[in-house]
Amino acid sequence: MRNTYLGEFEELVLTMVGILKDEAYGNSIVIEIKTQLDRKVNLSGVHVTLYRLEDKGLVKSYMGGATNERGGRRKRYFELTSAGIKALQSIQEQRLKLWKLVPQLKFTR
Repeated sequence: MRNTYLGEFEELVLTMVGILKDEAYGNSIVIEIKTQLDRKVNLSGVHVTLYRLEDKGLVKSYMGGATNERGGRRKRYFELTSAGIKALQSIQEQRLKLWKLVPQLKFTR
């Protein structure tokens, strides 16, 4: 796999797609980021990022069925590709490697 460098927000959205699995669509990602990280994000920013991740081959999308609650509109769902899974594994390994190099931090009051 060639190195695909991700920005912080791309990494966050990609991780949320992995967490949400079958329920990964724009608004559910926004809600999960707010719930888990108490961070407010813009829905359109999430959509742009999802499409960029799709262009990079890290996620793929498909259309769900129409629902009455959405006025008959369909949701676009996203799922990790094998390249997306490998990217998340690589990111995790890199982060753990770096955290092991941080000296033991001691906080005083």
